[in-house]
Amino acid sequence: MKYMNFLRFILMMCATLFSLVSCGSDPQWADEEAHEKTVLLNEKYGPLLVGTWHIEKIGEKQRYFERLTFTSDGTLTGERKWQNRKFVTIDGEQRYTDWEDVELSGTFTGTWQLRYWSPEGNSGEKRNCLQLTATYDDAGRDYMAYFCALTFAYADATSLRIQGYYVKDADGWINFLRGEAEPSF
Repeated sequence: MKYMNFLRFILMMCATLFSLVSCGSDPQWADEEAHEKTVLLNEKYGPLLVGTWHIEKIGEKQRYFERLTFTSDGTLTGERKWQNRKFVTIDGEQRYTDWEDVELSGTFTGTWQLRYWSPEGNSGEKRNCLQLTATYDDAGRDYMAYFCALTFAYADATSLRIQGYYVKDADGWINFLRGEAEPSF
């Protein structure tokens, strides 16, 4: 019985000591520079990013439209319409097939955030990123619309410039325009 009381006393003393030690210092960020740059990034571009953006690219073999709406609470809604066709030879004559929807088309919801960090971990170079996580609204799909950190260049009153995975300009960047829009196809 004395042993149990002594053990209880020791455990309570350790708990008290740990609580005093943990409360005694101010919280520290693991990477103070990244934290400060993230705060500045959000102060400068967060309000500009809020709103609706769209892009449409139409080529001979591919048509792509995407609309993204960023809200101030960090939520994201979007729609993607993507079609492609092939150039084939039929009876010695070359022609295009009919347009077909790409499986990655549809509406989606998720979250967004601006961060200064390295998506590759400690081995990668830190940069301004627009992190998107979104799932398709169609519950039958088993893949995500977005789960990535895109390199973020800037946003202003009319344009949003990021590097991404899908349809890019010749320089490797995607340039969204501000405003509501519907696909033209």
